[in-house]
Amino acid sequence: MERKIIQVEEKVPVKLLIPLSIQHMFAMFGASVLVPFLFGISPAIVLLMNGVGTLLFILITKGKAPAYLGSSFAFLSPALLVIDKFGYQYALGGFIVLGIGGMLIALIIGKCGTKWIDIVLPTAAMGPVVALIGLELAGSAADTAGLLAKEVDIKNVIVFLITLGVAVFGQILFRGFLSVIPILIAIIAGYVAAAVCGILDFTKVSEAAFFALPNFQAPKFNFEAIMTIFPALLLVTSEHIGHQIVTSKIVGKDLLKEPGLHRSLFADSFSTTISGCMGSVPTTTYGENIGVMAVTKVYSVQVIGGAAVLSICCSFLGKLAALISTIPGPVIGGISFLLYGMIGTSGLRMLVDQQVDYGKSRNLMLTSVVFVAGLSGIALNLGNVKLTGMVLACVVAMGLSLVFYVLDKLHLTNDQE
Repeated sequence: MERKIIQVEEKVPVKLLIPLSIQHMFAMFGASVLVPFLFGISPAIVLLMNGVGTLLFILITKGKAPAYLGSSFAFLSPALLVIDKFGYQYALGGFIVLGIGGMLIALIIGKCGTKWIDIVLPTAAMGPVVALIGLELAGSAADTAGLLAKEVDIKNVIVFLITLGVAVFGQILFRGFLSVIPILIAIIAGYVAAAVCGILDFTKVSEAAFFALPNFQAPKFNFEAIMTIFPALLLVTSEHIGHQIVTSKIVGKDLLKEPGLHRSLFADSFSTTISGCMGSVPTTTYGENIGVMAVTKVYSVQVIGGAAVLSICCSFLGKLAALISTIPGPVIGGISFLLYGMIGTSGLRMLVDQQVDYGKSRNLMLTSVVFVAGLSGIALNLGNVKLTGMVLACVVAMGLSLVFYVLDKLHLTNDQE
Protein backbone atom coordinates (compact mmCIF):
# COMPACT_ATOMS: atom_id res chain seq x y z
CA MET A 1 0.00 0.00 0.00
CA GLU A 2 1.37 3.42 -0.93
CA ARG A 3 2.38 5.58 2.02
CA LYS A 4 0.02 8.42 2.89
CA ILE A 5 1.31 11.88 2.08
CA ILE A 6 0.95 14.49 4.85
CA GLN A 7 0.66 17.78 3.01
CA VAL A 8 2.11 21.16 3.86
CA GLU A 9 -0.83 22.63 5.76
CA GLU A 10 -2.08 19.42 7.39
CA LYS A 11 -2.12 19.09 11.18
CA VAL A 12 -0.16 16.22 12.70
CA PRO A 13 -1.25 14.40 15.89
CA VAL A 14 1.11 14.82 18.86
CA LYS A 15 2.14 11.13 18.86
CA LEU A 16 3.52 11.70 15.35
CA LEU A 17 4.59 15.33 15.75
CA ILE A 18 7.23 14.72 18.43
CA PRO A 19 9.22 11.93 16.69
CA LEU A 20 8.90 13.61 13.28
CA SER A 21 10.20 16.89 14.72
CA ILE A 22 13.11 15.12 16.43
CA GLN A 23 13.91 13.46 13.10
CA HIS A 24 14.18 16.85 11.37
CA MET A 25 16.31 18.29 14.17
CA PHE A 26 18.78 15.39 13.99
CA ALA A 27 18.98 15.80 10.20
CA MET A 28 20.12 19.43 10.44
CA PHE A 29 22.14 19.24 13.65
CA GLY A 30 25.51 18.01 12.40
CA ALA A 31 25.92 20.54 9.59
CA SER A 32 24.33 23.41 11.51
CA VAL A 33 26.67 23.24 14.52
CA LEU A 34 29.75 22.76 12.31
CA VAL A 35 29.64 26.40 11.13
CA PRO A 36 29.90 27.95 14.64
CA PHE A 37 32.74 25.54 15.46
CA LEU A 38 34.62 26.81 12.39
CA PHE A 39 33.92 30.42 13.39
CA GLY A 40 35.07 29.78 16.96
CA ILE A 41 31.76 30.62 18.67
CA SER A 42 29.35 28.65 20.85
CA PRO A 43 26.76 26.61 18.91
CA ALA A 44 24.06 27.51 21.47
CA ILE A 45 23.36 30.93 19.92
CA VAL A 46 23.21 29.29 16.50
CA LEU A 47 20.68 26.67 17.62
CA LEU A 48 18.59 29.45 19.15
CA MET A 49 18.58 31.68 16.06
CA ASN A 50 18.12 28.76 13.64
CA GLY A 51 14.95 27.89 15.53
CA VAL A 52 13.77 31.51 15.72
CA GLY A 53 14.61 32.04 12.03
CA THR A 54 12.65 28.94 11.03
CA LEU A 55 9.57 30.09 12.96
CA LEU A 56 9.84 33.55 11.36
CA PHE A 57 10.13 31.88 7.94
CA ILE A 58 6.95 29.89 8.58
CA LEU A 59 5.15 33.07 9.72
CA ILE A 60 6.26 35.22 6.77
CA THR A 61 5.45 32.51 4.20
CA LYS A 62 2.00 32.06 5.82
CA GLY A 63 2.76 28.42 6.68
CA LYS A 64 2.79 27.42 3.01
CA ALA A 65 6.51 26.69 2.46
CA PRO A 66 8.06 23.86 4.49
CA ALA A 67 11.71 24.71 5.12
CA TYR A 68 14.14 24.49 8.01
CA LEU A 69 16.69 27.31 8.24
CA GLY A 70 20.12 26.11 9.29
CA SER A 71 23.63 27.57 9.31
CA SER A 72 24.77 28.61 5.83
CA PHE A 73 28.07 27.35 4.40
CA ALA A 74 28.03 29.95 1.61
CA PHE A 75 29.69 32.48 3.91
CA LEU A 76 32.56 30.35 5.19
CA SER A 77 35.38 31.63 2.98
CA PRO A 78 34.70 35.41 3.16
CA ALA A 79 33.61 35.30 6.82
CA LEU A 80 36.79 33.51 7.91
CA LEU A 81 38.83 36.20 6.12
CA VAL A 82 36.95 38.94 7.98
CA ILE A 83 37.21 37.13 11.32
CA ASP A 84 40.95 36.69 10.87
CA LYS A 85 41.51 40.37 9.97
CA PHE A 86 38.88 42.28 11.96
CA GLY A 87 37.18 39.88 14.39
CA TYR A 88 33.86 38.02 14.50
CA GLN A 89 31.78 41.09 15.41
CA TYR A 90 32.69 42.73 12.08
CA ALA A 91 31.60 39.57 10.28
CA LEU A 92 28.23 40.00 11.99
CA GLY A 93 27.96 43.46 10.42
CA GLY A 94 28.57 41.92 7.00
CA PHE A 95 25.89 39.29 7.63
CA ILE A 96 23.36 42.01 8.48
CA VAL A 97 24.07 44.08 5.37
CA LEU A 98 23.91 41.01 3.14
CA GLY A 99 20.58 40.03 4.70
CA ILE A 100 19.23 43.51 3.95
CA GLY A 101 20.45 43.12 0.36
CA GLY A 102 18.57 39.84 0.09
CA MET A 103 15.37 41.46 1.35
CA LEU A 104 15.70 44.20 -1.28
CA ILE A 105 16.07 41.56 -4.02
CA ALA A 106 12.96 39.85 -2.64
CA LEU A 107 11.00 43.11 -2.90
CA ILE A 108 12.15 43.55 -6.53
CA ILE A 109 11.06 39.98 -7.32
CA GLY A 110 7.71 40.77 -5.71
CA LYS A 111 7.25 43.61 -8.20
CA CYS A 112 8.67 41.86 -11.29
CA GLY A 113 7.29 38.33 -10.74
CA THR A 114 9.05 35.00 -11.42
CA LYS A 115 8.47 34.51 -15.16
CA TRP A 116 12.10 35.46 -15.75
CA ILE A 117 13.11 32.18 -14.08
CA ASP A 118 11.68 30.20 -17.02
CA ILE A 119 13.91 32.27 -19.32
CA VAL A 120 17.17 32.21 -17.36
CA LEU A 121 16.68 28.71 -15.90
CA PRO A 122 14.56 26.49 -18.18
CA THR A 123 13.96 22.92 -17.02
CA ALA A 124 16.90 21.52 -19.02
CA ALA A 125 19.16 23.81 -16.95
CA MET A 126 17.30 23.81 -13.64
CA GLY A 127 17.07 20.00 -13.45
CA PRO A 128 20.85 19.47 -13.30
CA VAL A 129 21.31 22.52 -11.03
CA VAL A 130 18.86 21.03 -8.53
CA ALA A 131 20.51 17.60 -8.86
CA LEU A 132 23.88 19.19 -8.10
CA ILE A 133 22.56 20.51 -4.76
CA GLY A 134 22.71 16.92 -3.56
CA LEU A 135 25.39 15.41 -5.80
CA GLU A 136 28.13 17.92 -4.94
CA LEU A 137 27.64 17.06 -1.25
CA ALA A 138 28.19 13.33 -1.81
CA GLY A 139 31.88 13.65 -0.97
CA SER A 140 31.01 15.58 2.19
CA ALA A 141 28.79 12.71 3.37
CA ALA A 142 31.55 10.17 2.76
CA ASP A 143 34.12 12.40 4.47
CA THR A 144 31.87 12.93 7.50
CA ALA A 145 31.52 9.16 7.77
CA GLY A 146 35.32 8.80 7.78
CA LEU A 147 35.36 6.83 4.53
CA LEU A 148 37.81 9.14 2.74
CA ALA A 149 40.56 8.95 5.36
CA LYS A 150 43.96 7.56 4.34
CA GLU A 151 43.39 4.68 6.72
CA VAL A 152 39.70 3.83 7.00
CA ASP A 153 38.65 2.55 10.43
CA ILE A 154 36.55 -0.61 10.07
CA LYS A 155 34.41 0.55 13.02
CA ASN A 156 33.37 3.63 11.04
CA VAL A 157 32.48 1.44 8.06
CA ILE A 158 30.32 -0.84 10.21
CA VAL A 159 28.41 2.04 11.82
CA PHE A 160 28.00 3.77 8.45
CA LEU A 161 26.62 0.64 6.76
CA ILE A 162 24.21 -0.12 9.62
CA THR A 163 22.88 3.46 9.59
CA LEU A 164 22.52 3.58 5.81
CA GLY A 165 21.11 0.05 5.64
CA VAL A 166 18.37 0.73 8.21
CA ALA A 167 17.47 3.99 6.41
CA VAL A 168 17.30 2.34 2.97
CA PHE A 169 15.55 -0.90 3.88
CA GLY A 170 13.38 0.82 6.47
CA GLN A 171 12.06 3.03 3.67
CA ILE A 172 11.03 -0.12 1.80
CA LEU A 173 10.00 -2.47 4.62
CA PHE A 174 8.63 -0.37 7.51
CA ARG A 175 4.84 -0.11 7.83
CA GLY A 176 2.43 2.06 9.78
CA PHE A 177 3.94 4.55 12.22
CA LEU A 178 7.50 3.32 11.63
CA SER A 179 7.22 4.12 7.92
CA VAL A 180 7.22 7.88 8.60
CA ILE A 181 10.28 7.93 10.87
CA PRO A 182 12.85 5.75 9.03
CA ILE A 183 15.54 8.44 9.37
CA LEU A 184 15.09 8.70 13.14
CA ILE A 185 15.16 4.91 13.50
CA ALA A 186 18.32 4.74 11.37
CA ILE A 187 20.00 7.38 13.58
CA ILE A 188 19.10 5.41 16.72
CA ALA A 189 20.35 2.17 15.15
CA GLY A 190 23.58 3.87 14.10
CA TYR A 191 24.04 5.35 17.58
CA VAL A 192 23.61 1.93 19.20
CA ALA A 193 26.08 0.45 16.70
CA ALA A 194 28.55 3.22 17.54
CA ALA A 195 28.19 2.43 21.25
CA VAL A 196 28.85 -1.26 20.60
CA CYS A 197 31.91 -0.38 18.49
CA GLY A 198 33.19 1.93 21.24
CA ILE A 199 33.46 5.14 19.21
CA LEU A 200 31.23 7.37 21.37
CA ASP A 201 32.80 10.18 23.38
CA PHE A 202 30.81 11.63 26.30
CA THR A 203 33.48 14.07 27.47
CA LYS A 204 31.53 17.12 26.27
CA VAL A 205 28.38 15.88 28.03
CA SER A 206 30.11 15.60 31.41
CA GLU A 207 31.67 19.05 30.99
CA ALA A 208 28.48 20.82 29.88
CA ALA A 209 26.19 22.67 32.31
CA PHE A 210 22.54 21.64 32.58
CA PHE A 211 21.33 25.14 31.74
CA ALA A 212 23.29 27.81 29.88
CA LEU A 213 22.38 31.13 28.23
CA PRO A 214 23.49 31.55 24.61
CA ASN A 215 26.39 33.96 24.09
CA PHE A 216 24.93 37.08 22.43
CA GLN A 217 27.28 39.49 20.62
CA ALA A 218 26.72 42.95 19.14
CA PRO A 219 27.71 43.55 15.50
CA LYS A 220 30.30 46.07 14.35
CA PHE A 221 30.53 47.58 10.88
CA ASN A 222 33.47 48.15 8.57
CA PHE A 223 33.16 48.89 4.85
CA GLU A 224 35.97 46.52 3.81
CA ALA A 225 34.52 43.71 5.92
CA ILE A 226 31.06 44.28 4.46
CA MET A 227 32.32 44.27 0.87
CA THR A 228 34.29 41.07 1.53
CA ILE A 229 31.11 39.25 2.56
CA PHE A 230 28.51 40.95 0.33
CA PRO A 231 29.28 39.07 -2.96
CA ALA A 232 28.08 35.89 -1.21
CA LEU A 233 24.58 37.27 -1.86
CA LEU A 234 24.79 35.67 -5.33
CA LEU A 235 25.46 32.29 -3.75
CA VAL A 236 22.64 32.36 -1.21
CA THR A 237 20.09 33.70 -3.72
CA SER A 238 20.93 30.95 -6.23
CA GLU A 239 20.86 28.36 -3.46
CA HIS A 240 17.49 29.58 -2.20
CA ILE A 241 15.88 29.47 -5.66
CA GLY A 242 17.21 25.95 -6.22
CA HIS A 243 15.93 24.74 -2.84
CA GLN A 244 12.48 26.23 -3.41
CA ILE A 245 12.20 24.60 -6.82
CA VAL A 246 13.23 21.16 -5.59
CA THR A 247 10.89 21.48 -2.57
CA SER A 248 8.09 22.44 -4.98
CA LYS A 249 8.64 19.22 -6.91
CA ILE A 250 8.67 17.14 -3.74
CA VAL A 251 5.48 18.58 -2.21
CA GLY A 252 3.65 18.94 -5.53
CA LYS A 253 3.00 22.68 -5.13
CA ASP A 254 4.56 25.65 -6.95
CA LEU A 255 6.13 27.49 -4.01
CA LEU A 256 7.54 30.16 -6.34
CA LYS A 257 3.96 31.32 -6.92
CA GLU A 258 2.35 30.52 -3.56
CA PRO A 259 3.47 31.77 -1.08
CA GLY A 260 5.86 33.26 -3.68
CA LEU A 261 9.61 33.42 -4.16
CA HIS A 262 9.57 37.01 -2.89
CA ARG A 263 8.11 35.91 0.46
CA SER A 264 10.43 32.93 0.97
CA LEU A 265 13.58 34.85 -0.05
CA PHE A 266 12.55 37.80 2.14
CA ALA A 267 11.99 35.44 5.09
CA ASP A 268 15.34 33.71 4.52
CA SER A 269 17.17 37.05 4.30
CA PHE A 270 15.29 38.50 7.28
CA SER A 271 16.39 35.51 9.35
CA THR A 272 20.02 36.15 8.35
CA THR A 273 19.68 39.82 9.35
CA ILE A 274 18.16 39.01 12.76
CA SER A 275 20.80 36.32 13.36
CA GLY A 276 23.57 38.82 12.65
CA CYS A 277 22.05 41.29 15.10
CA MET A 278 22.06 38.66 17.87
CA GLY A 279 25.55 37.27 17.27
CA SER A 280 24.65 34.20 15.21
CA VAL A 281 25.63 32.99 11.74
CA PRO A 282 23.63 33.47 8.49
CA THR A 283 20.85 30.98 7.78
CA THR A 284 19.65 29.18 4.69
CA THR A 285 17.01 26.61 3.76
CA TYR A 286 18.51 23.18 4.47
CA GLY A 287 18.97 20.42 1.93
CA GLU A 288 19.13 17.80 4.68
CA ASN A 289 15.58 18.60 5.76
CA ILE A 290 14.38 18.68 2.15
CA GLY A 291 15.78 15.16 1.88
CA VAL A 292 13.88 14.07 5.00
CA MET A 293 10.62 15.30 3.44
CA ALA A 294 11.38 13.41 0.22
CA VAL A 295 11.99 10.18 2.14
CA THR A 296 9.07 10.36 4.59
CA LYS A 297 6.45 12.15 2.41
CA VAL A 298 5.64 14.29 5.45
CA TYR A 299 5.63 17.94 4.35
CA SER A 300 3.73 19.56 7.24
CA VAL A 301 5.12 22.94 8.39
CA GLN A 302 3.85 21.97 11.83
CA VAL A 303 6.58 19.32 11.96
CA ILE A 304 9.21 21.85 10.81
CA GLY A 305 7.97 24.25 13.48
CA GLY A 306 8.26 21.48 16.07
CA ALA A 307 11.90 20.93 15.07
CA ALA A 308 12.51 24.69 15.42
CA VAL A 309 11.07 24.71 18.95
CA LEU A 310 13.27 21.74 19.88
CA SER A 311 16.31 23.59 18.52
CA ILE A 312 15.47 26.62 20.68
CA CYS A 313 15.10 24.38 23.74
CA CYS A 314 18.47 22.74 23.03
CA SER A 315 20.14 26.16 22.98
CA PHE A 316 19.34 26.55 26.70
CA LEU A 317 19.83 22.91 27.74
CA GLY A 318 23.58 22.48 27.71
CA LYS A 319 23.59 18.76 28.56
CA LEU A 320 21.03 17.92 25.87
CA ALA A 321 22.84 19.88 23.16
CA ALA A 322 26.12 18.21 24.16
CA LEU A 323 24.48 14.76 24.09
CA ILE A 324 23.12 15.32 20.57
CA SER A 325 26.56 16.50 19.48
CA THR A 326 27.97 13.09 20.45
CA ILE A 327 26.27 11.52 17.43
CA PRO A 328 29.37 10.26 15.58
CA GLY A 329 30.37 11.10 12.01
CA PRO A 330 29.59 7.65 10.54
CA VAL A 331 25.94 8.02 11.66
CA ILE A 332 25.58 11.55 10.26
CA GLY A 333 27.43 10.44 7.12
CA GLY A 334 25.18 7.41 6.64
CA ILE A 335 22.04 9.52 6.84
CA SER A 336 23.48 12.28 4.64
CA PHE A 337 24.52 9.68 2.06
CA LEU A 338 20.85 8.88 1.47
CA LEU A 339 19.42 12.38 1.89
CA TYR A 340 21.84 14.01 -0.55
CA GLY A 341 21.09 11.28 -3.07
CA MET A 342 17.36 11.96 -2.73
CA ILE A 343 17.93 15.63 -3.56
CA GLY A 344 19.98 14.63 -6.63
CA THR A 345 17.19 12.30 -7.74
CA SER A 346 14.66 15.12 -7.37
CA GLY A 347 16.58 17.12 -9.98
CA LEU A 348 16.56 14.20 -12.41
CA ARG A 349 12.86 13.73 -11.71
CA MET A 350 12.25 17.30 -12.91
CA LEU A 351 13.68 16.38 -16.31
CA VAL A 352 11.46 13.30 -16.51
CA ASP A 353 8.26 14.98 -15.25
CA GLN A 354 8.66 17.92 -17.63
CA GLN A 355 9.46 15.51 -20.51
CA VAL A 356 12.54 17.48 -21.57
CA ASP A 357 13.20 16.69 -25.25
CA TYR A 358 16.88 15.83 -25.70
CA GLY A 359 16.33 15.58 -29.40
CA LYS A 360 16.69 19.36 -29.28
CA SER A 361 20.32 20.45 -29.31
CA ARG A 362 19.75 23.34 -26.86
CA ASN A 363 18.45 21.02 -24.12
CA LEU A 364 21.29 18.56 -24.64
CA MET A 365 23.87 21.37 -24.53
CA LEU A 366 22.37 23.03 -21.45
CA THR A 367 22.19 19.89 -19.32
CA SER A 368 25.62 18.66 -20.44
CA VAL A 369 27.47 21.90 -19.75
CA VAL A 370 25.72 22.53 -16.43
CA PHE A 371 26.51 19.06 -15.09
CA VAL A 372 30.18 19.29 -16.06
CA ALA A 373 30.52 22.86 -14.68
CA GLY A 374 29.13 21.71 -11.34
CA LEU A 375 31.04 18.45 -10.98
CA SER A 376 34.39 19.38 -12.56
CA GLY A 377 35.76 21.09 -9.46
CA ILE A 378 36.61 24.30 -11.31
CA ALA A 379 36.04 27.59 -9.48
CA LEU A 380 35.43 31.21 -10.42
CA ASN A 381 36.90 33.74 -7.98
CA LEU A 382 35.10 37.07 -7.51
CA GLY A 383 37.18 38.93 -4.97
CA ASN A 384 37.09 36.84 -1.80
CA VAL A 385 34.11 34.77 -2.94
CA LYS A 386 34.66 31.51 -4.77
CA LEU A 387 31.90 30.25 -7.11
CA THR A 388 32.06 26.50 -7.45
CA GLY A 389 29.82 23.45 -7.58
CA MET A 390 26.08 24.08 -7.77
CA VAL A 391 26.41 27.88 -7.58
CA LEU A 392 28.89 28.03 -10.47
CA ALA A 393 26.66 25.64 -12.43
CA CYS A 394 23.70 27.95 -11.77
CA VAL A 395 25.62 31.00 -13.03
CA VAL A 396 26.72 29.08 -16.16
CA ALA A 397 23.15 27.85 -16.72
CA MET A 398 21.73 31.37 -16.44
CA GLY A 399 24.32 32.85 -18.79
CA LEU A 400 23.94 30.12 -21.41
CA SER A 401 20.14 30.22 -21.22
CA LEU A 402 20.13 34.00 -21.72
CA VAL A 403 22.37 33.64 -24.78
CA PHE A 404 20.00 31.02 -26.22
CA TYR A 405 17.04 33.33 -25.51
CA VAL A 406 18.67 36.22 -27.37
CA LEU A 407 19.54 33.94 -30.31
CA ASP A 408 15.89 32.84 -30.38
CA LYS A 409 14.71 36.44 -30.53
CA LEU A 410 17.08 37.05 -33.44
CA HIS A 411 15.73 33.90 -35.18
CA LEU A 412 19.22 32.39 -35.43
CA THR A 413 18.64 29.02 -33.76
CA ASN A 414 18.18 25.99 -36.00
CA ASP A 415 15.50 24.31 -33.86
CA GLN A 416 12.99 26.83 -35.23
CA GLU A 417 13.16 25.17 -38.65
